[in-house]
Amino acid sequence: MKKLQKLWLPLIALMLIVSACGKATDPGNTTAPSNNNSGVTDSATKSEADLAFEKGKYDPPIEISTIIMPIEYTKGETKDNNVHDRWMLETLGMKHKNTWYPAGSDQYKQQLQLALTSGEKLPDFVMVPTDSVLTDQLIDSGQFMPIDELFEKYATETWKAHAEKNPELWYPFTKEGKKWNLPIMEYTDNDDTLLWLREDWMTKLNLQEPKTIADLENIMDKFKNENPDGLAAKDVFPLAISLKNNTNTWMGGLDWLFGAYGSVQEQWNKDANGNLEYGSINAGAKQALAKLQEWMEKGYIHPDAALWDEGKSAEIWTKGNAGILPGANWVPDWPAGDLLNNVPGSVFKAYPVPAGPDGLMGTKWQNSGVNSSFMINKDAKHPEAIILYYNYLLDNLANPAVGSDYEYGFAQGYDWDIIDGKPTKDKEKITDFFDKFPFITGPARIPNLYMSSLVKLANGEAAETPYEKQQAQFRKPENWYAAKVVMSQIDIRKQNYFTGAATPTMIEKWNLLRQSELETFNKIIYGKLPIDAFDEFVAKWMENGGEQVTKEVNEWFQSVSKL
Repeated sequence: MKKLQKLWLPLIALMLIVSACGKATDPGNTTAPSNNNSGVTDSATKSEADLAFEKGKYDPPIEISTIIMPIEYTKGETKDNNVHDRWMLETLGMKHKNTWYPAGSDQYKQQLQLALTSGEKLPDFVMVPTDSVLTDQLIDSGQFMPIDELFEKYATETWKAHAEKNPELWYPFTKEGKKWNLPIMEYTDNDDTLLWLREDWMTKLNLQEPKTIADLENIMDKFKNENPDGLAAKDVFPLAISLKNNTNTWMGGLDWLFGAYGSVQEQWNKDANGNLEYGSINAGAKQALAKLQEWMEKGYIHPDAALWDEGKSAEIWTKGNAGILPGANWVPDWPAGDLLNNVPGSVFKAYPVPAGPDGLMGTKWQNSGVNSSFMINKDAKHPEAIILYYNYLLDNLANPAVGSDYEYGFAQGYDWDIIDGKPTKDKEKITDFFDKFPFITGPARIPNLYMSSLVKLANGEAAETPYEKQQAQFRKPENWYAAKVVMSQIDIRKQNYFTGAATPTMIEKWNLLRQSELETFNKIIYGKLPIDAFDEFVAKWMENGGEQVTKEVNEWFQSVSKL
């Protein structure tokens, strides 16, 4: 199962948030204010859009076209008649017309490419896959408008505040000094790396928290050679990692080890002068590879790691033959359950990533709290409608208030119900439980809310809001504590600063450069090449296009970051 499926948080519902005008945005309140009315006071002179923002809905209803990615329906409903679309019409005064319903992401990309090639008119609001090449193609088609003014005029303060705090979120969507895509927000720090250790082994061996790489090596040696479960050394490979596709990845990754030597690999980091540098050619990467070579030789890493993807790398941990799994805060949800089933009496715990010999630490960081984006067709009759829609989700669904109309869920009988006289979201108790609603933008998420709520619970504070109560009910205490560990090291998280379209030289040569990197690194780790082969790799990487790629990446970075 993919990690996003593992992380899908239960949808929780509607709240009232005080707007800048001091009134609530209530679907039943026709006096709900606009965040932006441009100073117009005479309703007779206001635009239809401004009136819609004041009322909270379009009246009479409007028609919009957009993209709805594959979704399941329940209770006999269809794409033409379902609980979400009835809600959208009643609450926001919007209904679908000529909306696309592609069969999947690959089919959608093909449909989009064909439409661009043929000059077919695209929907009012186009979801852009995580593919900046498509963003450029859509801009160049001439069918879409910059969103700078619309965003400034209509976006809710929650949305604006996040964009202001994280200006780099605009980098993938900026061209010729203009912003072209509306960013749809995601939880931040949800994939930040920490280390999951077998706590029962730690306790039995009387081991302390590993604060340095040297401490961690001592722990690995004890796990292998003095195994508390009585496993023979030949059957224990303490560190569960993946070397198949990427070493900077979401489970079984090695970003924390490279970071301990000064640079996170497989991403573009800022150097001391503020320029972008590819982390895999930094001198620190050579030290990390030397350490991995040593660990492989000592049997701390399974010899099949180069054949394992992320999910497979976790199996050696869940089967009880490894004691350390690099992963995110959500490991207690998956795959830790398999460990508990496979190894009775096993206990696991999150630990901070350790420091290198010079005190350095670093891991990857999920960029800017954005998971997708939308572009607005210049011919859309109501270009602001997508903003009104997403504002409403953010203001009402992302962090619901006690007593709001949707405190317990989006739709009774679907994602919540009254069971034995009490409201519940427990899918085991609700007949035909369903929470995969076809929200145009996906579920609304306030970037820092998830982690801050878990930290609050980890600190022993009471859950007060419906959102916090949901996390207390559905997230495990080990998950709460892991979030606290992640946030205790927030300053070590390293952003990948290159988020633009592939540069000309990347298009031509990047696949070969990446293949060379992966092959060279694995050969060094497995001892088939000496560690000094790294220097030759870097020289050839630069000669074979890396130097030009670096130049192009920095030119792009300067063009977007100066805005």
